[in-house]
Amino acid sequence: QVQLVESGGGLVQAGGSLRLSCAASGSDFSINSRAWYRQAPGKQRELVAAITNSGRTNYADSVKGRFTISRDNAKNTVYLQMNSLKPEDTAVYYCKFLAPSRFYWGQGTQVTVSS
Repeated sequence: QVQLVESGGGLVQAGGSLRLSCAASGSDFSINSRAWYRQAPGKQRELVAAITNSGRTNYADSVKGRFTISRDNAKNTVYLQMNSLKPEDTAVYYCKFLAPSRFYWGQGTQVTVSS
């Protein structure tokens, strides 16, 4: 079983930066990718960025060039560096670890970008 805990959210002005962290406890050796999602009020949860065990990444078009996903295998942690933040980035951000037959969600961290 794996537990995920996000941190690093907060209030920032437009144009600012935040770095989110998602630390995993426990182990599941079948995990093959890690991702960040977000959910704004009244909207569906959407994929923001993902990274595979081989290091391949993909990003939502809305964050390309501004956000960077990375991971530290030794710390079992995945990060989301968010630069040039916009008010439309305001949402609860969740991390998700995926294995072939199961997945794990964190509890979420609030990111609020003021204009």
